[in-house]
Amino acid sequence: MPRLSVYYIRASLVYLALGFTFGGLLLANKGVMFLPAIWAFLPIHIEFSFVGWMVQLAMGVAFWILPRFPVQPIRGDERLSWLAFFMMNLGIWFIVLQIATQVEWLTFIGRVLELLGVGLFAVGNWKRIKPLGS
Repeated sequence: MPRLSVYYIRASLVYLALGFTFGGLLLANKGVMFLPAIWAFLPIHIEFSFVGWMVQLAMGVAFWILPRFPVQPIRGDERLSWLAFFMMNLGIWFIVLQIATQVEWLTFIGRVLELLGVGLFAVGNWKRIKPLGS
Protein backbone atom coordinates (compact mmCIF):
# COMPACT_ATOMS: atom_id res chain seq x y z
CA MET A 1 0.00 0.00 0.00
CA PRO A 2 1.45 3.42 -0.88
CA ARG A 3 2.58 5.65 1.96
CA LEU A 4 0.02 8.38 1.11
CA SER A 5 -2.84 5.87 1.33
CA VAL A 6 -1.53 4.76 4.71
CA TYR A 7 -1.57 8.37 5.94
CA TYR A 8 -5.06 9.02 4.57
CA ILE A 9 -6.42 5.87 6.19
CA ARG A 10 -4.64 6.41 9.51
CA ALA A 11 -5.90 10.01 9.64
CA SER A 12 -9.41 8.82 8.83
CA LEU A 13 -9.26 6.32 11.70
CA VAL A 14 -8.14 9.06 14.08
CA TYR A 15 -11.10 11.16 12.94
CA LEU A 16 -13.37 8.14 13.38
CA ALA A 17 -12.25 7.85 17.00
CA LEU A 18 -12.73 11.58 17.54
CA GLY A 19 -16.14 11.50 15.87
CA PHE A 20 -17.23 8.55 18.01
CA THR A 21 -15.96 10.29 21.13
CA PHE A 22 -17.92 13.47 20.46
CA GLY A 23 -20.94 11.43 19.35
CA GLY A 24 -20.78 9.34 22.52
CA LEU A 25 -20.64 12.45 24.67
CA LEU A 26 -23.64 13.89 22.84
CA LEU A 27 -25.58 10.64 23.21
CA ALA A 28 -24.72 10.28 26.90
CA ASN A 29 -25.77 13.87 27.48
CA LYS A 30 -29.07 13.13 25.77
CA GLY A 31 -29.74 10.30 28.24
CA VAL A 32 -28.48 12.07 31.38
CA MET A 33 -28.25 15.83 31.04
CA PHE A 34 -24.87 16.64 32.57
CA LEU A 35 -23.77 19.51 30.33
CA PRO A 36 -26.40 21.24 28.18
CA ALA A 37 -23.75 23.29 26.37
CA ILE A 38 -22.23 20.13 24.91
CA TRP A 39 -24.65 20.34 21.98
CA ALA A 40 -22.39 23.05 20.60
CA PHE A 41 -20.04 20.16 19.71
CA LEU A 42 -22.52 18.61 17.27
CA PRO A 43 -20.94 20.36 14.23
CA ILE A 44 -17.50 19.09 15.33
CA HIS A 45 -18.90 15.55 15.55
CA ILE A 46 -20.32 15.91 12.04
CA GLU A 47 -17.08 17.39 10.65
CA PHE A 48 -14.92 14.64 12.13
CA SER A 49 -17.32 11.87 11.11
CA PHE A 50 -18.07 12.98 7.57
CA VAL A 51 -15.11 14.91 6.20
CA GLY A 52 -12.46 13.56 8.52
CA TRP A 53 -13.42 9.92 8.43
CA MET A 54 -15.55 9.16 5.38
CA VAL A 55 -14.05 11.51 2.79
CA GLN A 56 -10.44 10.85 3.73
CA LEU A 57 -11.00 7.09 3.87
CA ALA A 58 -12.46 7.24 0.36
CA MET A 59 -9.53 9.32 -0.89
CA GLY A 60 -6.97 6.99 0.67
CA VAL A 61 -8.55 3.88 -0.81
CA ALA A 62 -8.99 5.61 -4.18
CA PHE A 63 -5.32 6.58 -4.28
CA TRP A 64 -4.35 2.99 -3.55
CA ILE A 65 -6.77 1.27 -5.93
CA LEU A 66 -6.81 3.53 -9.00
CA PRO A 67 -4.97 2.02 -11.98
CA ARG A 68 -1.21 2.43 -11.95
CA PHE A 69 1.06 3.41 -14.82
CA PRO A 70 3.27 0.72 -16.36
CA VAL A 71 6.41 2.86 -15.83
CA GLN A 72 7.92 4.61 -12.79
CA PRO A 73 6.51 6.48 -10.97
CA ILE A 74 3.60 4.07 -11.10
CA ARG A 75 1.17 6.49 -9.48
CA GLY A 76 2.39 9.55 -11.36
CA ASP A 77 3.35 12.77 -9.64
CA GLU A 78 2.10 12.43 -6.06
CA ARG A 79 2.77 16.02 -5.00
CA LEU A 80 -0.79 17.23 -5.65
CA SER A 81 -2.21 14.30 -3.73
CA TRP A 82 0.08 15.03 -0.77
CA LEU A 83 -0.91 18.70 -0.90
CA ALA A 84 -4.55 17.60 -0.97
CA PHE A 85 -3.99 15.54 2.18
CA PHE A 86 -2.54 18.51 4.06
CA MET A 87 -5.22 20.91 2.80
CA MET A 88 -8.03 18.56 3.81
CA ASN A 89 -6.69 18.18 7.33
CA LEU A 90 -5.94 21.87 7.69
CA GLY A 91 -9.45 22.67 6.49
CA ILE A 92 -10.99 20.31 9.04
CA TRP A 93 -9.09 21.98 11.86
CA PHE A 94 -10.05 25.46 10.63
CA ILE A 95 -13.71 24.38 10.88
CA VAL A 96 -13.15 23.01 14.39
CA LEU A 97 -11.36 26.22 15.36
CA GLN A 98 -14.28 28.26 14.03
CA ILE A 99 -16.75 26.25 16.09
CA ALA A 100 -14.61 26.70 19.20
CA THR A 101 -13.95 30.44 18.74
CA GLN A 102 -17.08 31.53 16.81
CA VAL A 103 -14.91 33.51 14.36
CA GLU A 104 -17.08 33.22 11.25
CA TRP A 105 -14.45 33.78 8.54
CA LEU A 106 -12.64 30.62 9.64
CA THR A 107 -15.51 28.59 8.18
CA PHE A 108 -14.91 30.09 4.76
CA ILE A 109 -11.19 29.37 4.92
CA GLY A 110 -11.78 25.82 6.16
CA ARG A 111 -14.33 24.99 3.47
CA VAL A 112 -12.14 26.50 0.74
CA LEU A 113 -9.19 24.41 1.95
CA GLU A 114 -11.32 21.25 1.97
CA LEU A 115 -12.67 22.00 -1.50
CA LEU A 116 -9.18 22.70 -2.82
CA GLY A 117 -7.99 19.47 -1.24
CA VAL A 118 -10.63 17.42 -3.04
CA GLY A 119 -9.98 19.32 -6.27
CA LEU A 120 -6.22 18.85 -6.08
CA PHE A 121 -6.70 15.16 -5.39
CA ALA A 122 -8.93 14.85 -8.46
CA VAL A 123 -6.50 16.78 -10.67
CA GLY A 124 -3.50 14.86 -9.38
CA ASN A 125 -5.07 11.48 -10.10
CA TRP A 126 -7.14 12.29 -13.18
CA LYS A 127 -4.65 10.75 -15.63
CA ARG A 128 -4.91 7.41 -13.82
CA ILE A 129 -8.58 7.15 -14.73
CA LYS A 130 -8.68 5.83 -18.27
CA PRO A 131 -10.99 3.74 -20.43
CA LEU A 132 -10.44 0.00 -20.69
CA GLY A 133 -7.82 -0.92 -23.27
CA SER A 134 -6.14 2.46 -23.61
